[in-house]
Amino acid sequence: MDAMPKSLDEYAEWLANRDLLWPMPPAPVAAKATPYLKPLPNIRGVVWNLYGTLLTISEGQLLHRHPQQLPMQIALDKTIKEFNMWNSMSRKPGAPWEYFLHKYDETVDRFAMGGTKKRGQAPEVNSTEIWRTMIGRLQQKDYQFDASFYGSLDDFCEKVAYFFHSCLQGTAAAPGASQALEAVSESGRTQGLLSDAQSFSYTQMLRALRLQGKLRAPENLFAPNCLALSYRVGFRKPSQVLFDTSVQQFEKLGIPAKNVLYISSRIRDDLGVAKKLGMKTALFAGDKSSLDASAEDLKDSAIKPDRLIVELSQIEKILSIS
Repeated sequence: MDAMPKSLDEYAEWLANRDLLWPMPPAPVAAKATPYLKPLPNIRGVVWNLYGTLLTISEGQLLHRHPQQLPMQIALDKTIKEFNMWNSMSRKPGAPWEYFLHKYDETVDRFAMGGTKKRGQAPEVNSTEIWRTMIGRLQQKDYQFDASFYGSLDDFCEKVAYFFHSCLQGTAAAPGASQALEAVSESGRTQGLLSDAQSFSYTQMLRALRLQGKLRAPENLFAPNCLALSYRVGFRKPSQVLFDTSVQQFEKLGIPAKNVLYISSRIRDDLGVAKKLGMKTALFAGDKSSLDASAEDLKDSAIKPDRLIVELSQIEKILSIS
């Protein structure tokens, strides 16, 4: 019997067992801030931001393009070599990654400009679709991939996106992330995600969390129907439609917004929007690289977070778990 193509989780595990070098995020450094941990009553749901909160990431948030050219060069060069793309690329002066970078930038810009334009809404660019376009160009010159290993074209493009982003930005579970999630889950509260993310982000998060110790089954950790992720919704923060999606997901479970606590490291683009919709909010100031909170934000009653933590474990005090 022929072997089945690898799932994304299996592919990620396969990659991890190879002798490859991956970028790592810098160790998180907490901001100089005083935690405010007064218990919040009647919290029945907890929704987390992913990158910059549960996961530390270089540059503080997931990027399609790095602001510096060298990381882009390295990530594209590794991707070209890993997936044997060079033989199907147009021969242009310069290194292969330079030609690829030009085409990659064009593709990202086209998707960003082509999104539905609504006032105050920011369209999300799906990384898998970026690579589907890039690989489609290669297929015009007879590019092929091993479908028995990678799966369908869509599956293959998702794996390429995962590989590229893993080469572009280092990620790791934030200190105490798995323990905090376990504690909230054991308390009987419903947990979800509200985050800018790609289709590989959930796999990336779970792999990082498992490195901190044994983790319960994902469906017992997060409610599968409470995952408001930008690549699914089609809009990224601070688009209100992404936050509306999260509110509606919890409401379908009988949990109104006022009984949901949202935790993130960004005030205006994240917590401020959530607060406007009635959620309770907690600012995570445990990593300066992802923290986006000014003194003015902390004084603005319309967006000021209800609580402030510098360690993820402090969620237990806010919820009176310990």
